[in-house]
Amino acid sequence: MNKAAIITLFALTFRLAAPLLLTALGALFSERSGVVNIALEGIMTIGAFFALVVTYATHNPWLGVIAAIAAGIVVSALHAVVSIKFKANQVVSGVAINILAAGLTAFLLNVFYGHGGQSPSIDLAWQLPRWFGFLKGIPVIGPIIGGHTPGVYIAFAMVPITWFILYKTPLGLRIRAVGEHPRAADTLGVNVYKIRYFGVIMSGVLGGFAGSIFTIGEGAAFLEGMIAGRGFIALAAMIFGNWLPVRTMLACLLFGFTSALQLVIQVMGITTIAPQILTTLPYILTILALAGFVGRSVGPAASGKAYDKEGN
Repeated sequence: MNKAAIITLFALTFRLAAPLLLTALGALFSERSGVVNIALEGIMTIGAFFALVVTYATHNPWLGVIAAIAAGIVVSALHAVVSIKFKANQVVSGVAINILAAGLTAFLLNVFYGHGGQSPSIDLAWQLPRWFGFLKGIPVIGPIIGGHTPGVYIAFAMVPITWFILYKTPLGLRIRAVGEHPRAADTLGVNVYKIRYFGVIMSGVLGGFAGSIFTIGEGAAFLEGMIAGRGFIALAAMIFGNWLPVRTMLACLLFGFTSALQLVIQVMGITTIAPQILTTLPYILTILALAGFVGRSVGPAASGKAYDKEGN
């Protein structure tokens, strides 16, 4: 593999890891507060769709991002109400939302554009201001980290922000307390329900934003099924990272690397490995992570458990 291919490989790794990272950090907020969010796939799908619709109509990608975030908030709020207020099974709620998102976007494609399967393509680039061009000039790593869309940089900037919120603020302390022992947090005056709503809504904000990267970040069309299980991969990355922001980032980079590797190998025309095997690498890694192959991951004690303030 030559130098150009190696640079392409690592640049692709950062680009492909970004939406996974945003979604995984959103899941981290949700699970740290005690709510399992299987609906990440649906949130990303809805975010990608509405980012495309608004950007296509307004020719303003930043408005598309806002639309994606708003759509993610609506979907995550639905999951929050069902899981927190009505105390439904959180996994079943998430799966139902994923199915709803897939069906709704397929229906709206027909409503908005008169045909299903694929939307029109966006013919504009989502770019940073020109003065960010200095990134490409940084020795060694410049060609790798320079030239990406804003979503990629925002994704990695969210790692220290998430760490700071969770470990250096009173809000973060409350989130972690509610995820570990909601009853004890409640007796100390913490509103368990509000904290959990916040955690789930944050997963919608970041998941919707992540979805926008697949459409306006790539200057592409919306395709049915384009998220292709990446919501579950992000969830696996969070577990792989043991519910910690920096480790979650490293896990997302690993998943991004496997995806980038199969793309680069195919472009280079290497035939010693079947392309079908390369395509399945990220999903195989997901299964291994969820099966606990990478270590004994222990999540928040109250994650997935509905809280009843009046219960015993």
